[in-house]
Parts: sequence; C-alpha cells; structure tokens
Amino acid sequence: MKKKTPIMKLLSSLQYFGLILGCLYVVHSQTIQDSCITSILPNVYAQIPFDTSSLTCFNVWPSENFLLRYSQAGPSLWSFVLSAPNTNSYVAMGFSPNGGMVGSSAIVGWLVGGSSATMKRYYLGGKTPNQVVVDQGNLRVFQNSSAIVSFSSRMYIAFQLVIDQPSQQLVYAVGGNSNQAPSPSSYQLTVHRNQITVSFNYDSGQGSQVSAPYSNLKRVHGILNAVGWGGLILIGAMIARYTRHLGSKWFYAHACIQTLGFILGLSGVVAGLILNDRIDVNVAKHKAIGIVIITLGCLQILAILIRPSTDSKRRKFWNWYHHNVGRLLIVLAVFNVFYGINLANAGSDWNVPYGVFIGIIVTVALSLELRSLTED
Repeated sequence: MKKKTPIMKLLSSLQYFGLILGCLYVVHSQTIQDSCITSILPNVYAQIPFDTSSLTCFNVWPSENFLLRYSQAGPSLWSFVLSAPNTNSYVAMGFSPNGGMVGSSAIVGWLVGGSSATMKRYYLGGKTPNQVVVDQGNLRVFQNSSAIVSFSSRMYIAFQLVIDQPSQQLVYAVGGNSNQAPSPSSYQLTVHRNQITVSFNYDSGQGSQVSAPYSNLKRVHGILNAVGWGGLILIGAMIARYTRHLGSKWFYAHACIQTLGFILGLSGVVAGLILNDRIDVNVAKHKAIGIVIITLGCLQILAILIRPSTDSKRRKFWNWYHHNVGRLLIVLAVFNVFYGINLANAGSDWNVPYGVFIGIIVTVALSLELRSLTED
C-alpha cells in the first residue's frame, strides 16, 4: 500500500473539512430565520420572477413576524415580497383608501401542505365572508410576476403592481384556522384570526400602526353599556332584593343606581347607533338585542310612574311584571356585553375583567340567597 505524502494528507484533510462545512451549511440553511438584517435567501429569490436585489425591508407586523420587502421597479411598477410564517392558512396584504379593511383591495396567498400554492386578488367590500369577493378590486398585477415560495417554515408572497403610487395605508391579516386554506370551489376566505393597519412611508421605509377607525367611539360604546346595562343595573337589582331590612333606604339606593345605569346604558346605545351609521359592519343581532334592552329599560321607567300602592290589589301583578322584566333585561344585557366584546375582537382584555365582575356578582348573590333561605 502506497504511503500518503504530507501533501496528500493535507488534501485529504481539506476534503473532510469541506464536507463538514457543506453539512453545516445545509443544516444552517434549513433553520435560518428570515429578518430585515439579511437579504432574501438565494434559493428563495431564485424562484421569484423579478429582480429582488434592491428591495427595502421593514418589519410591518412584529407580533406576527411579517416582513415586507419592496422597491419601485419602474415609473409605474412596484415590486413587493411579503414574508410570513406558514400556518397552512391564508396571508393577506391589502391596500386601503382610508385605513380600514372595508373598501380595500388585497393580495391573498396560501400554501397547502407546503407545496400547493395559490395567490388571488380580493375586494374587501365588507366584513362578512360573502362580501369579500375573489378576483375583484383595483389592483393590477403585472403579468407573470407573482410567485409564492416556501422555505424554512415561512411563506414568501411575491408580486408586482402596475401603479403610479401604492396606497400608504396597508392592511395585513392572517387566516383564522391553521391547516384550513380557502376551498378551490369558491376561494371564499374565512374570518381572519388577526389584523392590523400600518401607515407606511415608501420613501423612508418606515411605518406605524394605525388605530382602527372610530376606535375611541367603539371603546366608549363598550364601556357605557358594560357599566350601565351590564353593571349598575345588576347591582341595583341586588340592592332591591337583599337590603329591604334597611328600611326606605334600599328604595332610594335602588332607584338612584337603576336611573344612573339607565342613563349610561342609553348613552351607550346612542353611541352604538352612531357607530353603526359610520362604519360598514354587520352587527344586526347585537343591535336588535340592544334595542330590546333599551325598550325594556323604558318600560321599567314607565312602570315606576304607574306603581300602585302596597295595599292595592294590582300590586302583586305589578311586582310580577317589574321583577320579571328586570330579570329578562339583566340576562339580555350580560349576554349582549359578551357578544359585543366578541364582535369587536377585544379578546381577554375585556372578557376577563367583565367575566371576573360577573363571577363576583353571582357569588355574592348566591351567598345572600342562601343566607336569606336559612334565616327564613
């Protein structure tokens, strides 16, 4: 057997070293995380049908890890590459005329099983699925410029728009259910899991989150109804039921708290009607329940004005009416507060505090009810 020379040993060592570096590169390329610090990976931009060498990058949605790369490719041509985690649901990027989702046109893409890729244009005419229309909108996608690339558990949606200046109000959304992409039969989108609007400056490459339209009015509407119908009315009812041993004081306390609750609740309903007139959103059930609640509240006010004396034969019928209408109002009010929180996608920030309040009210009411039973 021929003995290896020092040069042959060196070459052999370099081969092994190169093999190790190659393996490390393969492992690294499969686990590398996308960020704006690095350019698009070579095996990603090789599959994008336009030049990506001069794209500007911005982290448009840090909580969802959405990265937007863009550049002006011509006088009326803009290039975009949106990078997002692949959850096998859809990812949407909309161009809004007013900062809201309704009225915007969007590019939506998704991957099924990491291989089957689909990209569609949508017009967001409303917030219900049947108002989100496929293959509509005012976006003109440059011919043969779109692509979806999957790499390292991320999805890259690339496209070019024929437009002089894209809207600076960009809307981003992520699909509601993992492993549930739109069906090829209708391409109807399910309700998104999360959404954000970003005001974007293409010259500086910077953006800032935009509050949802009329967000302050929405907050006022929710607080007034939760405190009025869903809070004070409950407390006032408990005072009437469990503090009669205090003499006439219970009546004045009950009347004052219920009146304040009615005024706040009425203000909340008015705010809701104004809000419904200004934004295009389907809240017909929530609105209908609110109208029933305020009607019951008005009936309770009228009942006070015609309240018979305690020794009247009609008093027992009045008591039955007053108590049961009040109970129905309370049930509908609590339900509608939770329903409104759900419609607003307010989440645990509202659900938890109000749920804790209702839990305390129920616990106190049960304790007082058991106490009154034992005393009898």
